[in-house]
Amino acid sequence: MTKAELRTEYIKKRKTLSHDEVLTFSAEIFNRFKNQFKKFSGQKVHCFLSISEKKEVNTNVFLNYFFENGCRVFVPKIVKGELISVEIFQDSTLIKNAWGISEPETNIDCGENDFDLIITPLLYCDSTGNRVGFGKGYYDGFFSRINKKASKIGVNFFEPSEIVDDIWEKDIPLDYLITPTATLSFGISKSKSTK
Repeated sequence: MTKAELRTEYIKKRKTLSHDEVLTFSAEIFNRFKNQFKKFSGQKVHCFLSISEKKEVNTNVFLNYFFENGCRVFVPKIVKGELISVEIFQDSTLIKNAWGISEPETNIDCGENDFDLIITPLLYCDSTGNRVGFGKGYYDGFFSRINKKASKIGVNFFEPSEIVDDIWEKDIPLDYLITPTATLSFGISKSKSTK
């Protein structure tokens, strides 16, 4: 299937989820993450701020976990058509932008490119790590600028079922996908699943 077809299908699927399902599935994804990935003080984590209206995986529990364990936390913000990274702290104030999305006040990129983990939003990910987002290309641009050793971890409510047919040269695949029921690690030619 094409990205456009998958985008349409998985936006519809996500809309069918209840608020309670989003919270339950998000907690299951977080528990899988916590069991799979080691934490350490000073670890640099880039994590998106979830948009509840879009029924994204709830990342509040991730953020609290990172702060409680002494991690440095960075979040994305779109400024002049580009995804920048802003470091936040437990007491940082977030404001609602024109679209009602919470984000940091500052428009200054922290300049950090050496991340350990990147918790990545998506609508769909196939069994080889190809990600489908909302089609703006922000994360592919971001991935191209950061250290190659950073673990790019997608979180999604749905398992891979279809292959993304229209991969572009600038598309950068994920390293992992975590769903409520599985953790997939993507290799060069196939994925490994932990259920």
